[in-house]
Amino acid sequence: MFLENTVNQKEQFGWIEVIAGSMFSGKTEELIRRLKRAKFAKQKVEIFKPMIDTRYDDKSVISHDSNEIHSTPVPAAANIPILADDCDVVGIDEAQFFDDEIVKVCNDLANRGVRVIVAGLDMDFKGNPFGPVPSLMATAEYVTKVHAVCTRTGNLANYSYRKAKGDELVLLGEVDEYEPLSRAAYYKLMIREKIRKMNVQEPEDISKKKKN
Repeated sequence: MFLENTVNQKEQFGWIEVIAGSMFSGKTEELIRRLKRAKFAKQKVEIFKPMIDTRYDDKSVISHDSNEIHSTPVPAAANIPILADDCDVVGIDEAQFFDDEIVKVCNDLANRGVRVIVAGLDMDFKGNPFGPVPSLMATAEYVTKVHAVCTRTGNLANYSYRKAKGDELVLLGEVDEYEPLSRAAYYKLMIREKIRKMNVQEPEDISKKKKN
């Protein structure tokens, strides 16, 4: 777990905390909780999110439980250091949607003495590492892995299964498009989908040629 008071108070360096997991696992909820505690402690806090994320609100970071905190949408990671000048704490939500520059930005802020708290999906809907989040997890001092509850087994879920059709990597959505699954449930669905694709009926013209 992260420490809010370091042992050596003379050290001027900050640190990075990463909150990662699947969809519906409470990442944003935990991010908001930590940021609100920092605000209560009278620390100067700035929160950022990618401009692409407009699901609940254009300017606020809002969790699935409708907990929210005001944020600044930015088009790219490079905008964050300019807007985070003289901050004690910087929060970043949906880190997977940022470019790889976000890793350098977070480390530069931490080296300036800033506490950086980042939340994001660690895997995409295909089960692959998602964007810059794995690199952030590797360079962070503290990593919190949160889990959802599998809708099919009731076990801990760490996969974000996409129910909606489409192969594009970025698809903003909620319960209609995504479902949190355990490893077992996700694996079974992937096997089922592979079998279904293999058994797709042949095009009509090919079938006719075979009959002739």
